[in-house]
Amino acid sequence: MSEAETPSYDVLIVGSGHGGAQAAIQLRQMGFGGSIAMIGEETEPPYERPPLSKEYLVGEKEFARMLLRPEAFWAERDIVRLPASRVSRVDGIAKTVAASRHPEIRYDRLIWATGGLARPLPCPGADDDAVFAIRKRRDVDAIRARLDRVGRVLIVGGGYIGLEAAAGFRKLGKHVVLVEMADRVLARVAGTTLAQFYAAEHRRQGVELRLGTTVEAIERQGDGLVATLADRSAIAADLIVAGIGIVPEVGPLIAAGATGGNGVDVDSACRTSLPDVYAIGDCASHANVWADGEQIRVESVQNAHDMAKVVAADIIGEDARYEALPWFWSNQYDLKLQTVGLSIDHDAEVVRGDPASRSFSVIYLKRDRVVALDCVGRARDYVQGRKLIEARAEIDPLRLADDSIALKDMLAD
Repeated sequence: MSEAETPSYDVLIVGSGHGGAQAAIQLRQMGFGGSIAMIGEETEPPYERPPLSKEYLVGEKEFARMLLRPEAFWAERDIVRLPASRVSRVDGIAKTVAASRHPEIRYDRLIWATGGLARPLPCPGADDDAVFAIRKRRDVDAIRARLDRVGRVLIVGGGYIGLEAAAGFRKLGKHVVLVEMADRVLARVAGTTLAQFYAAEHRRQGVELRLGTTVEAIERQGDGLVATLADRSAIAADLIVAGIGIVPEVGPLIAAGATGGNGVDVDSACRTSLPDVYAIGDCASHANVWADGEQIRVESVQNAHDMAKVVAADIIGEDARYEALPWFWSNQYDLKLQTVGLSIDHDAEVVRGDPASRSFSVIYLKRDRVVALDCVGRARDYVQGRKLIEARAEIDPLRLADDSIALKDMLAD
């Protein structure tokens, strides 16, 4: 191709995270022989994101071990990488995109896998250079570069990212205060039993939790920061981490005419309303069969990977529908949490085991049906409980709570 020619690819993937990388990998594994390019804002080859708030933050995992594939893999599979470039415009009629380092790229099929941008703190002072998110490698590298000058850390947001970061900073010996606007941690993603357990665990580990309040302003005072809360109290910190969710990065698709609101809407094959344009991962809003068809986004590695498989199958002409059962995990201190299913709008919780033992499960019911499980240190419940969800089982709560009966045996009854 001469310099004057506009580059053109059979499949152009926008985004080089889990979803984008998996889409390219799946296409090649399924025998797709056309040209593939993957364009992304970061310079690094595709890498794992979950360790950013865990092992990578505390220096227990080197970046080389986080690569999804060795760097040479992409060229060996004839997958073109276009790094350090951000797509700013999509033309769904001409089937072109414009990016910061590529004025025009043509595509036959487009896969949008951009995920989302860290939601900024909506308060004065949030643009201080000591206020961080944990979304990309460069975020954590910048945090780690300051750690020898940091004694006090303020974390804003009591979801999984915030709690994982809190555990990491405590492991590093930092004083940690965590502020959450809801009256409990994990308010959006878990029930009260699990939330109370993790709140107690973090307090036991030395984290100060400030619930039911927000950060109203951040001011620099000398070498540090002072955050003023809605209750008019003040917290001094050397570093602030915001973990208050993401904003789906779909602006160019919406501007091009794609249907969407909270993300971009996709059908069961992950197709957007634009011709030959797919969307996968955190930014894709879909009617999830495990949420009674409710239109939602699922922010997880599993979701990105499974959507990528559906898109690859659709592109090569195979029938494919996204119906994967969601699953998640979180590591905090020495605790391993495994979650399967969606507890959205659950109306009952059944506790299996004793939270005081730090090994238990919470089973979520909706209209008497098992819809999700949170399993702390209970891999067996996680594996067996998955089958209860898939079977849409209705089981007596007293029986579910009986730890002497294996979950797998409840399906046989």
